[in-house]
Amino acid sequence: MADQRSEFRDLLRRRRAELGLSLAELEARSVDAETGTQARKPWLSKVELGKPIDTPKVEVLRALAAGLDLPERIVKAAAAKQFLGFDPSADSSAVWSADLTTRIIVARAEEMSEEDRAQLAEIAETFARRRAQRNASGQGKPGE
Repeated sequence: MADQRSEFRDLLRRRRAELGLSLAELEARSVDAETGTQARKPWLSKVELGKPIDTPKVEVLRALAAGLDLPERIVKAAAAKQFLGFDPSADSSAVWSADLTTRIIVARAEEMSEEDRAQLAEIAETFARRRAQRNASGQGKPGE
């Protein structure tokens, strides 16, 4: 089917490759701390191969978030897109980048202390000032 959504499958494939994990290693890491539910290797394989599966339960999504070392909301958003056709990032009150970086930063910021968030904001401001200075001096790359 040409219009089949694959956001969840793509996230799983991409992140597993980034981490250099086999399916067995990902299975071992993918355990929900609340319930002990584990994302099993046969299920993970079906997801990656694009085979039909039921919409994953929240416990499996939490387990997979742990295994992929991603914020839970990133995994849930990809599942919502693929299985429900719902794109949380289409919410007009949220601004996201085309890749996952902004979403990950926002999700991780919620886990930080107020002091850590202030430091992260300071880092972002420093990057923005440096880019503006480079652009003003003609040293920046086009599109920066």
